[in-house]
Amino acid sequence: MIASTILGFDTLVASWASSVYSSAVDPVSQEFHVGTVVSLLGLTLYICGFATGPLACAPLSEQYGRKYPITIAAFIFRKISRHAYCAFFAGVMASCPLAVVGGAFSDLFGNETRGIAIASFSAMVSVGPFISPIVAAFITESYLGWRWTQYITGIMGALATVLDVLFLEETYQKTLLQKCAQFIRSETENWAIHHVFEEELLDFNDLVHNHLALPSRLLFLEPIVFLITLYTAFIYGILYLFLEAYPVVFAEYRGISSSVSTLMYIGLIIGVLIGGWIIIAFEPRYNRLLRVNNGIPVPEERLPPMMIGFLTGAGIMTIFLQALNYLVDAYLVAATSSIAANTFLRSFFGAGLLATQFFHNLGVDWAGSLIRFLAVAFMPIPFLFYIFCERLRKMSRYTFTDLIKPQGGDEEAPSGKVE
Repeated sequence: MIASTILGFDTLVASWASSVYSSAVDPVSQEFHVGTVVSLLGLTLYICGFATGPLACAPLSEQYGRKYPITIAAFIFRKISRHAYCAFFAGVMASCPLAVVGGAFSDLFGNETRGIAIASFSAMVSVGPFISPIVAAFITESYLGWRWTQYITGIMGALATVLDVLFLEETYQKTLLQKCAQFIRSETENWAIHHVFEEELLDFNDLVHNHLALPSRLLFLEPIVFLITLYTAFIYGILYLFLEAYPVVFAEYRGISSSVSTLMYIGLIIGVLIGGWIIIAFEPRYNRLLRVNNGIPVPEERLPPMMIGFLTGAGIMTIFLQALNYLVDAYLVAATSSIAANTFLRSFFGAGLLATQFFHNLGVDWAGSLIRFLAVAFMPIPFLFYIFCERLRKMSRYTFTDLIKPQGGDEEAPSGKVE
């Protein structure tokens, strides 16, 4: 429970920082006499850092454990998050908990409880990008000014570092077994005692080709990962498009003050919480199918909540979260790397550098209509995933759910399918 809470706070800080700068775009543009596109680089570079960081953080966490990458990333984030010119590197560090938390939750929770745990965790974390612009807008208009949006983020990063160092425990079984073997050796002075993982000899070429390159291989060689990532990238792009579009729609076109216009994000926050409730409501159904399937994960049964993601905030939650749940169930051994591959591509879609120009040039009506047309075009995709993903999963070299045998009895396990 303590580890889950700390991981939740780490990711909340990362998601908070991803959008807190959006309310400072206009003040920065005016103070430094630069265009809106240039002032938006603080947000865009941070999101680009989100994209590249998981490619290293996730494989390293599968080699050296979950705690050290998260703690080191939180420490560096605390030092550089206050500086706009370090936005890209702050994003790289902030992406570490986002990439590692899926693997950590697969360590901490079993198949029956993981869905509810991740839903509760993600509902809390997903409100971060919507709460921070509200807080930042009122801070920016107060006597504190836009700089305090960065100072507060640095303070939150410092608190995350303290919690990681003092209270976050290691969850990765491989690292725990290695530490156990080291402890027994030191206590018994029997230096012959060791664990099989300690026999692994890791050179630079092996680290690069077999570990750091794994997320890229999953993304471009695994059809499931690529297609689900492409879909969630569109959803992620809409999320960060809203962060830049709402000030245009409500402040510029309707004359509402900048701070009050951010209150419109409350609707998205309510939608995210509704989405979390929908996912939790589907968990008893999934658990029944899991028991029928002899405890073997049934990844495709994570997809039905995606099919009812017709409300904006709720849709973002149900589609995005169930896609991650699907990847964790389907790629248990490489769960962290599969989520890293997902984070890599979708974060580039969230780098909304031209969002303001998009609404200015097309107009609010046509820009909003274009997003709706694209959303309608994407509506059948969850249904297609539900029908065809199992066939694609059977062709994968990295999904092992079909190879797990039920405990007890000589009967063969079903191939990841509920008959």
